[in-house]
Amino acid sequence: MKPSIVIVGRPNVGKSTLFNRLTKTRDALVADIPGLTRDRHYGHGKLGSKPYLVVDTGGFEPLAKDGIMHEMARQTEQAIAEADAIIFVVDGRTGITALDKDIANKLRKAARPVFVAVNKAEGMNQGIVIADFHELGLGEPCAISATHGEGVRGVIELALEPYPEPEENDSENDVLKVAIVGRPNVGKSTMINAVLGEERVIAFDQPGTTRDAIYVDFERAGKHYTLIDTAGLRRKGKVFETVEKFSVIKTLQSIEDAHVVILVLDAQQDISDQDAHIAGFVVESGRALVVAVNKWDGLDPYVRDQLKGDLEAKLKFLDFANFHYVSALKGQGLEHVFRSVDAAYKAATANLSTPQLTRTLIDAVAKQSPPRNGIFRPKLRYAHQGGRNPPVIVIHGNALDKVSDSYRRYLEHVFREVFKLQGTPLRIQFNVSTNPFADRKPAEQNRRRPKAEEKPKPKTRGPVKPDPGAASKAKPRPR
Repeated sequence: MKPSIVIVGRPNVGKSTLFNRLTKTRDALVADIPGLTRDRHYGHGKLGSKPYLVVDTGGFEPLAKDGIMHEMARQTEQAIAEADAIIFVVDGRTGITALDKDIANKLRKAARPVFVAVNKAEGMNQGIVIADFHELGLGEPCAISATHGEGVRGVIELALEPYPEPEENDSENDVLKVAIVGRPNVGKSTMINAVLGEERVIAFDQPGTTRDAIYVDFERAGKHYTLIDTAGLRRKGKVFETVEKFSVIKTLQSIEDAHVVILVLDAQQDISDQDAHIAGFVVESGRALVVAVNKWDGLDPYVRDQLKGDLEAKLKFLDFANFHYVSALKGQGLEHVFRSVDAAYKAATANLSTPQLTRTLIDAVAKQSPPRNGIFRPKLRYAHQGGRNPPVIVIHGNALDKVSDSYRRYLEHVFREVFKLQGTPLRIQFNVSTNPFADRKPAEQNRRRPKAEEKPKPKTRGPVKPDPGAASKAKPRPR
């Protein structure tokens, strides 16, 4: 089992920068803004042959009593309780602070190995930088620079020293990544907590609580999943903060990284154009999709019927996706959501037989042939699979650039129904056969080259008439 290394410290000391350095990624948002990280952020790292799990936490203020800082402190305390080792990051340029001392007192009671990392020490005398931090009473401090990587390896070697090198294990099962997206404050984090059965991410009655994309691994019915909690997406004109702009980018990247996307809608609000824009981006990305209409409990039957009508009108292009009406707060309907997630992923990664695709294409054309476009009528000859997640069906033939959009949708409906491709976008690609003589000039195509030994035939007009003087000109026969 991988040892868990938790990074803690007060706000804006470089914890997320150290997290990115240890995981060799750019998964954690980094900016010169205190309180940017709020939830626990998990990542994987490796030192030589020793793998480890590294956990980034928000700025730790153990004495916070309420508000978002109290929720962040609860997340950090839970990460500390699960840790095998703790890296306590302090700021070498600012020096020791009262909050550093409060955190040290909290960590001293945790009964976990603690390693003090004095960050931002590049270009400074290490002996002078670490001198003040002996006062914390947590052992010998280590001077590091998370930005430049100086001293980081030494700290990790100390943290992993008690753990032996792991034995070779069987290959890990494929992990299904599920991104949960939607507008702010629709219940995305609440849904993740309900699925996990714990307060894994902060669920707070304030839009924009989640800023980073949080990856959470869990197992359900013997299958491995990674849930991705994302920041709420607002209209572009309402995004003003730099941090929120970064959050939007991370959300869009998470959609690209996921196998299946759960679009969460708020049943107690009108279906907006922004919901349609988010859904459109998911479809353009080619990701399998499940729609969860949250906060369904407490609505009277009339409002429910009205909402279903709005969904059908405004999200008509999502007719391939399964819709579920749930309550994340009460945990109602989430079982059906994950059944649809499994089915959508299975459809998105299905292998489609070329003979069966071609037979389905021939049957569809026999039932309804493509409409004529001018003097051309497209001829669809055969089909094969051109990709997965999303499924791509490549059709070969002649004049396929003349196929109408309505006929393309007809073919998509036929293929989806025959191959049970519910929950995933389907892309049809037409591959037009090229004419090898298309580049030649018309005169060159029609010109007939005579053979070398062939002589031109005399031109004749009608039947040949006999010559009256031909008899006198004839030579007499010898007797």
